Amino acid sequence: MPPDDITALLGLHIGDGNTDMYIIGLQEVNSMINKRLKDVLFTDQWSDACMERLSPFGYILVTSQRMQGVLLLVFAKYYHLPFLRGVQTETTRTGLGGYWGNKGGVSARMSVFGHTICFLNCHLPAHMENSEQRMEDFESILQQQQFEGQAATGVLDHDVVFWFGDLNFRIDELEIPAVKAAIDNNKLTMLWEKDQLNMAKDSESVLEGFLEGPLKFPPTYKFDVGTDTYDTSGKKRKPAWTDRILWRLRATVPSGPTPNAGKRGSILGPSSGTKVTQHFYHSHMEYMVSDHKPVSSIFTLQFPYKVDMPLVMIMVEDEWNSIADATCTFKAAPNFARSSWDWIGLYKVGFKHHKDYVGYVWAKQEEADYHRVTFTEEELPKGSGDFILCYYSNNTSTLVGVTEPFQIQLPTSSPAGSPSDDSSDFTSEDDSVVGMKTMSRSPSPRKKKHRARHSHSRSPSHSRSRSGSPALPKMKGLKLQPGSAHNTTDGEKEKASSEAGAGGL
Repeated sequence: MPPDDITALLGLHIGDGNTDMYIIGLQEVNSMINKRLKDVLFTDQWSDACMERLSPFGYILVTSQRMQGVLLLVFAKYYHLPFLRGVQTETTRTGLGGYWGNKGGVSARMSVFGHTICFLNCHLPAHMENSEQRMEDFESILQQQQFEGQAATGVLDHDVVFWFGDLNFRIDELEIPAVKAAIDNNKLTMLWEKDQLNMAKDSESVLEGFLEGPLKFPPTYKFDVGTDTYDTSGKKRKPAWTDRILWRLRATVPSGPTPNAGKRGSILGPSSGTKVTQHFYHSHMEYMVSDHKPVSSIFTLQFPYKVDMPLVMIMVEDEWNSIADATCTFKAAPNFARSSWDWIGLYKVGFKHHKDYVGYVWAKQEEADYHRVTFTEEELPKGSGDFILCYYSNNTSTLVGVTEPFQIQLPTSSPAGSPSDDSSDFTSEDDSVVGMKTMSRSPSPRKKKHRARHSHSRSPSHSRSRSGSPALPKMKGLKLQPGSAHNTTDGEKEKASSEAGAGGL
């Protein structure tokens, strides 16, 4: 169960909302049958806790995936949403020969400003003697997780991969007294050499290219729940770094033959100009709700923009002071495949996910460069506040265009509009470990004002009337079609800097 306050766990005290993305992963979330039935109907408690804590800072749930007790959540600042494309999720069960989801991996992949990134959360087999089984399961997950219609079809085909979770690797050879003595005397380096995952890097080709920061924190497993004391039960499990965060940059393929051409992964350097910098990697000893201590990390991802234009540009005035002001104009990119079920939602600043709208109108389908839509009284809020307009694409199942916040100050006598959907309407799919953060060093491309100071002279036509909510399919993962690449000059390239953190619990 989530603790009362997850502020420190999310690292909000570090930047208080300056981060670009969070990737949050959990294992062993309560998945008893009665709890799972409740979570199918309503949002699970961890998703609720994260959305409640992050939404006031402008973070929107991009996608989620759940596999029994394994949960993966991806959040991003609202103004980055149009540049997160091709979002897909995958699930691989490895428990009981592949039939049970207590062990396995869940992933979310996407194109971030034109660069492909995959987040893979694994819960691998337990126990000291199962090191080889852990590697076999990891390889099986990599083989089975294939994404549709993407240039990066497998996990390792992405420009950057973050691999994290309860990987369950143990400390070999040393007995419990020796391990505890090394911990007490802060001689952790002698334990690194006996760590099964570190040793496997020398012999397992599938681990080639994976990097990890130094383990400067004590082993995160196993503790008596509610304490900082290592296991005192009859089993007396040996302390180990079971909870890990690793990353990998896709290798640059050499243009000609090299002496190591036959060896898989003769890495010459990162592909596509991407640079990953880890700022810190630590555990959170103050959290005692589990027999593991949660682990988190913050990264900066630096890369040249390949995509810096949204698929849909929405223009809106700075203020709506009357019902007559409740209009906006939008323009879709030439390569964007629209649907007659696309809609524009009105969201209160601090909304949690794409269903959390105040009202919506259907997007026009007429042949025109610019389209104008109008909100009726029923779709507007009562009173005043700060709001955002977002374009929802039915084909990609996500928001592909957003505005900056604008004010609505309607007369108080206006009838109350439709209430914003409560986050309990959001459901996690059964098939879905770590938290990710990204701190912006430079503003998001096109984060400049999209608000129009004037109205276009095109005469609006009436859109088709539809009834019912636009939240059509159940949210299983956001799917965005890749946009056209943005050409940069050979001079100094504009760079995006994102600080990302990942952790396994």
